[in-house]
Amino acid sequence: MNSTTPLFHLAFPVADLEATRKFYTEVLGCSTGRSSEHWIDFNFFGHQVVAHLKPEEAGSGHTNEVDGDKVPVKHFGVILEWHAWHEFAERLKSHNIKFIIEPHIRFKGQVGEQATMFFLDPSGNALEFKSFKDPDQVFAH
Repeated sequence: MNSTTPLFHLAFPVADLEATRKFYTEVLGCSTGRSSEHWIDFNFFGHQVVAHLKPEEAGSGHTNEVDGDKVPVKHFGVILEWHAWHEFAERLKSHNIKFIIEPHIRFKGQVGEQATMFFLDPSGNALEFKSFKDPDQVFAH
């Protein structure tokens, strides 16, 4: 691997490994790496995320309000390029994903304007995919 940008690694709990494998590969388009009967490595848009079988810890119902949306406190995802985000939103719709926050523009006309969407994986883990028309706005305040 010859990346100058460090990769992140995230481990998260799931209730069902096979449902998780199917969702992350078929719906999100991730490939898999190593696995066992208790965990699966996924190539999550170039980063390593690992689903660990731990049903009692999967999902979370806690939210905070962000620009009028009830955003799940516990979530992860990636920031995609603007056109890739729109294509990905269409991919998810074609898989009949039930969004907990529909794809839309947040902070419209403000610093940090972004496209965002939230949905749950089969274990109830919240995922956010977002995009900035201006990548310089990612850390703007």
